[in-house]
Amino acid sequence: MSKENIVVIGNGMVGCKFLAAMLQKDVDSRFNLITFCEEPRPAYDRVHLSEYFSGKTAEDLTLQPIDWYTDNGITIHLEDKAVSIDRENKKVTSAKGLEVEYHTLILATGSTPFVPPVPGIEKEGVFVYRTIEDLEGMMEHAKKATKAAVVGGGLLGLEAAKATQDLGLESHVVEFASRLMPRQVDEEGGQILKDIIESRGLSVHLNKATTDILGDGKVEGMAFKDGSQLDVDMIVVSAGIRPRDELARESGLEVGPRGGVVVNDQLQTSDPSIYAIGEVALYNNFIYGLVAPGYNMAEIVADQLTGSEAAFTGADMSTKLKLIGTDVASFGNIETTEPHKDIVITDPVKGLYKRLITSEDGKQLIGGILIGDADAYGNLLQMTLNNIELPEDPMQLILPAGSGDAPAFGPGALPDSAQICSCENVTKGDICSAIENGATTLPELKKCTKAATGCGGCAALVTNLLNHQLKEMGHEVNTDLCEHFSHTRQELYQIVRTTDIEDFDTLLAEHGNGGRGCELCKPAVASILASVHNDKVIAKHNHKLQDSNDRFLANIQKDGTYSVVPRVPGGEITPDKLIVIGEVAKEYNLYTKITGGQRIDLFGAKVNDLPAIWKKLTDAGFESGHAYGKALRTVKSCVGSTWCRFGVQDSTSLAIEVENRYKGIRAPHKLKSAVSGCTRECAEAQSKDFGIIATENGWNLYLGGNGGMKPRHADLFASDLDKETLIKYIDRFLMYYIKTADKLTRTSVWVESLEGGMDHLRDVIIEDSLGICDELDKQMQHLVDTYHCEWKDAIEDPEKLKRFRHFSNSESHDPTIKQVLERDQIRPANEEELAKA
Repeated sequence: MSKENIVVIGNGMVGCKFLAAMLQKDVDSRFNLITFCEEPRPAYDRVHLSEYFSGKTAEDLTLQPIDWYTDNGITIHLEDKAVSIDRENKKVTSAKGLEVEYHTLILATGSTPFVPPVPGIEKEGVFVYRTIEDLEGMMEHAKKATKAAVVGGGLLGLEAAKATQDLGLESHVVEFASRLMPRQVDEEGGQILKDIIESRGLSVHLNKATTDILGDGKVEGMAFKDGSQLDVDMIVVSAGIRPRDELARESGLEVGPRGGVVVNDQLQTSDPSIYAIGEVALYNNFIYGLVAPGYNMAEIVADQLTGSEAAFTGADMSTKLKLIGTDVASFGNIETTEPHKDIVITDPVKGLYKRLITSEDGKQLIGGILIGDADAYGNLLQMTLNNIELPEDPMQLILPAGSGDAPAFGPGALPDSAQICSCENVTKGDICSAIENGATTLPELKKCTKAATGCGGCAALVTNLLNHQLKEMGHEVNTDLCEHFSHTRQELYQIVRTTDIEDFDTLLAEHGNGGRGCELCKPAVASILASVHNDKVIAKHNHKLQDSNDRFLANIQKDGTYSVVPRVPGGEITPDKLIVIGEVAKEYNLYTKITGGQRIDLFGAKVNDLPAIWKKLTDAGFESGHAYGKALRTVKSCVGSTWCRFGVQDSTSLAIEVENRYKGIRAPHKLKSAVSGCTRECAEAQSKDFGIIATENGWNLYLGGNGGMKPRHADLFASDLDKETLIKYIDRFLMYYIKTADKLTRTSVWVESLEGGMDHLRDVIIEDSLGICDELDKQMQHLVDTYHCEWKDAIEDPEKLKRFRHFSNSESHDPTIKQVLERDQIRPANEEELAKA
């Protein structure tokens, strides 16, 4: 039986979602999937397009790599636009002359930016904000521009304005309406939003109708209907969208008076074999301009084509986002004509506006607006969508935390049909089913349900639902460190900080549950004590807490020998020090290897030899590299502007300074960093816990990366920083991480678990929203001032040296260690070689 062709015109987010849905549902592979993509790359994430300005690459934003298409048998025609549809012969023709027959055709052509017909709009320096190529053009033009205006004060317009500001331009927002975001906020909320945005350095111009783009061939200004002008040399148009329905029009399909391909409940066009999904589809005279309804449409069509009944009945248009550092959320019907009551909290000083729209009897929530603080969005949206009865005092729902007892409302009150994640159409029932099948963490839920993997706005609600369901299933959601401490690691950190307790026994006696401790609490407390007091990890009262690596200040290897890793700050080393390392390696017959962190590792050291080896190394000026500890490992660097013709800053000097500042500082997990001298990124800074990349104006700081088992690109935290500000922000980041992260948690996992993520970190570290920056600064300075090389301390203390023996009553080496030569160096003998020995 031959397969039927399903041709998808358009490979944007919705078109890609349809293909993924078909792969999941078409288990018998009854169809050939073919898609046309006019862009040079496959579908990418337009929701997070602005992150391209903050260091994300086109590859980072790609939804599915090109291999995904080929591996799954999907034919994708890149850089080839479909130009005609022959409905009679059911055939699509492309710009390159390719003709493809179809059984079913999916129009996922999306939309195009609306560019108002203003005289001069074609001049050099005018851009739209839609594709990666558009952004690349903006970035290039910004190098020779000084002032930019964004035409349009909606969601995308404000994002574009922030982008131009980040490019170093004086930025203006020009809006035709009387308020910003006119579809999402009311007049009062719009005024507060305007004040907030202007406080962030952007200028807002309302009630402005552009009549002319000034300049001789290139942008030099804008003229408005009221007679005023604005001097700018760059313009970004973000004045709305228009559905790309030209193919449908030309082929005779029914379109709406104002555009859009008319579809029915099954998303079929006037031709039953042609469907339309996403921003090109006109359903009940409405174009849905958000990705979540488009994803829902894609799933519904895939269901129908694979034999399931499904229908589209509209979609919720509620939104929550962070605009220029400010929470803005809108849910339900904010323009209701029904009798209703308003509950409003306004605080222009703090930049807060909260409005709840309730039914006239005050029992049901119709809609609402949240500006400045949208933490309650998840609960309020669910109450609106599921007609959950309001408490007696609904204002409690939007009062700041600590303002009174919050009314009882939680995930348990939601029906199984409640949509928790609108981007991926995940219901409470889906999440509960995943939990019943073994998902017990947020990452596991994300993996099996895809909830919170789109815009991320539902992450807090998903976490609450997870904890609620685990409790309901009889699983105690226990955050205790272990049986010996009924506290979290974060709570124990605070106890140690506030009580000045300096040893494990005292902490256990005063704040524990008795016993002697265990393999969980001992190293965790040891790390806390080191992080707070910078005490010696192998001091008498700390030594018993350590695992074998910290106990011997070296990593134990598979054959019972140890590694020796001296610190090489920034990867810079003198010939004399190289010679010392070589001499030590030859004298003690050690395996040597240059690592990815720009250090030289020496392997195969016997425990008895460690003090003598380190005596020679410390005498030569080396310090412990802390390769055995949960501490800073390395700060990798390129040669930067000192040697490289592309370098714009001295990355090596900064890497050395950073490594010397943070060396020895104990943390919940190991830390790695890097400094790149330009955006070519030779030091791979974006794969580190904190990475630094040089710009012509200073340094960009990236946080939360990880190149380990689960790689994660770090996120841009702040741009064009001077060195003093850069160091201050890193100080606070590290201390906040040490203060709040759970045991053995990498910064990448910690950042992802923070509600609010990078925006929360900016609030804490830059804006001092928690009022703790002074404490963080002082604690870091204490750790820097009290640094000590752990190996130097050890070899100068006769009592500590007694521990470095294999036999307590003899200086003999371990006789069971067997090593063989390979490539002129030693390695541990394998099982077969040991048997022959």
